[in-house]
Amino acid sequence: MDVMPQSLCQLYVHLVFSTKNRHPFISDQHLEPLHAYLQNLSTQADAPTLQVGSVADHIHLLARFPRTLTIAKWVSVLKSNSSRWMKEKIKNANHPLFSWQAGYGAFSISPTHVDALVHYIQNQKSHHHTESFQDEYRRFLKKYDIPYDERYVWD
Repeated sequence: MDVMPQSLCQLYVHLVFSTKNRHPFISDQHLEPLHAYLQNLSTQADAPTLQVGSVADHIHLLARFPRTLTIAKWVSVLKSNSSRWMKEKIKNANHPLFSWQAGYGAFSISPTHVDALVHYIQNQKSHHHTESFQDEYRRFLKKYDIPYDERYVWD
């Protein structure tokens, strides 16, 4: 009997990134189409998306991550393609040139916390009535014990 080796992986990644200078580029009319576009990009990169959510200045995305893709490559695919997409969508609007911040946060999530995070991402609009993106992001960095330099985290 032949035994075939297996490389198995179950990683859930919560990705968070902002618009450049947290400018509120993402209008209500672009929220759902942008979410669908990001979900499609992530799925094509072999990282099926469980939830995408946002408000005007930042994105949350939860995906099941494959063993064959790096976080940096995934984020590059998502940000570069969605940046081009957004620039096309808002080219006639009175906005400065759209771009995402250079950095991002990627956090591993236990399978037991997936449902709670899906709910959290779905409720971004109501959540951000009481907490700014910066405070939310600092809270994540503290929760995951990630050292950071305040001077560079908001690029």
